[in-house]
Amino acid sequence: MKIDPISLRLFVAAMEEKTIAGAAEKQYIAASAASRRLAELEQQLQVSLFERSNKGMTPTPAAYALLSSARTVLNDLDSIGAQMQSYRSGSLGQVRIAANISAITQFLPHDLKSFLTLHPGVQVELDEKISSQVAQSVRSNQADVGILNAGQYGDGLQFFPYRQDELVMVAPQDHPLSAQASVRMQQALAHDFVGAHLGSAINHLIHLAAAQHSLPLHMRIHVTSFDAMCLMVSAGLGVGILPDGAARLYVGALGLRTLALDEPWAKRQLVLAVREGASRSRATDLLMRHLLGPMSPESQQA
Repeated sequence: MKIDPISLRLFVAAMEEKTIAGAAEKQYIAASAASRRLAELEQQLQVSLFERSNKGMTPTPAAYALLSSARTVLNDLDSIGAQMQSYRSGSLGQVRIAANISAITQFLPHDLKSFLTLHPGVQVELDEKISSQVAQSVRSNQADVGILNAGQYGDGLQFFPYRQDELVMVAPQDHPLSAQASVRMQQALAHDFVGAHLGSAINHLIHLAAAQHSLPLHMRIHVTSFDAMCLMVSAGLGVGILPDGAARLYVGALGLRTLALDEPWAKRQLVLAVREGASRSRATDLLMRHLLGPMSPESQQA
């Protein structure tokens, strides 16, 4: 069976755009040609991908099963061109990293600088995502390496310990909690919060704490970066929770207090994730060994 990549791209576009017309526009072909290609793909696979009606089309379970495989195949095809171009230019190859903001703000700047000093021929592409999205990016081959919080992310991934970080609370100097060296969530929940990314691990922990203590959570605002969080805290909109290494970058300049978070979940493990059983490029192996440390057992496996 020979499946045309153009038809696969059209199928993925149809799943994303929800209409054949939208998919056709995205792929720069006529709607009639797009409809014909999708019908031919269904005939070739001998399975119905869409249920069509006068209200539009609805993906079948087979379509959702195909979507993940199609994205993986198309990403593999795209990476071939990028890899060959890097070899033509004398590069050692490209590594795509998806990482959460905790890793990006605390550890990756130093680690990537030292890596690229040793291996200037490697091209690194870094994309910030929340941990669940990092795992999905690695699983679907949109990223070669992921760095995320340790947790349960389903099958298909292999994890290696990377770094540990610790969550702390930041508050304005004149905040009622600022006289304390440490704080428990039961105390903190009486005050307003400035939240991180919607769907982020830190927000999830705060919501769990509120539920465990049967207390309301006053989340006044959500922000998408730690610097924005600290600016909002400095403006008096609430307290914030973020990694200690990130807090140190801002607390001095903004006149904030850092309070130790007296909760067992405040100490976290960051892990490096790769697709289980997948072959890796030389550039990816070099990066993994550098991030994990040359003497670690995990690096030897990598």
